[in-house]
Amino acid sequence: MDGLRPIPLHSMSFRLTDHEGYDVDPETLIGHPSMVFFGFTFCPDVCPTTLSDISGWLDALGPEAQALNVVFITIDPERDTVEAMAEYVGYFHPAIRGWTGSVEQISRAAEEFRVRWEKIPTEGGDYTMNHTASVFLFNSAGRFVSAIDYHEPPEFAVPKIRRALQDKKEGTK
Repeated sequence: MDGLRPIPLHSMSFRLTDHEGYDVDPETLIGHPSMVFFGFTFCPDVCPTTLSDISGWLDALGPEAQALNVVFITIDPERDTVEAMAEYVGYFHPAIRGWTGSVEQISRAAEEFRVRWEKIPTEGGDYTMNHTASVFLFNSAGRFVSAIDYHEPPEFAVPKIRRALQDKKEGTK
C-alpha cells in the first residue's frame, strides 16, 4: 500500500470511537480541514515524536489551528482502549483527538487511508507495531491534499498544513 494516496473521506466507511467514548466516522472530519496520523501509545519513538511535531505545528499556526480536525488513530487496538487513548493524547496539544476501535474497524480505516501496519513479536512474548508514519492532510471537503513525512522540518510541514487550510475555500460543499 505504500505510495498510494488515501481515498477521499466521503468514500470511506470506517466507524471508530474517540478518546471520550463518542462514535466517529469519516463524516466527523468532513467540513473542516483534517490532519490524520496512525500510530500506537506503546510506540517508543516515532509516534511520540510525530505527535510532539504536530503539537509544534499547531502552535506555529496559532489561531488558524482551530479550523483543523487533528486525529491520532491507533493501529494497536488490543492495548489502546478509549481510556489509554485519552491519557496518551493528554500529553500533547489539546486539539489532538485519539480514535480507537476493534481490530476489524482499525483494519478498515487503515485500508481506506492506505496505511500499512503489522504486529511484530518481540522477546518475552510482547510485541511492537510497524506502521506508515506519514501525517495525512485533507481539505474540508475530504479530499487528500498532501502528506507530511516523518521528521519533515516545520518550515516544510507548516506550509503544507496552510495549503490544506487554504483549500478549505475551494473544498467546501
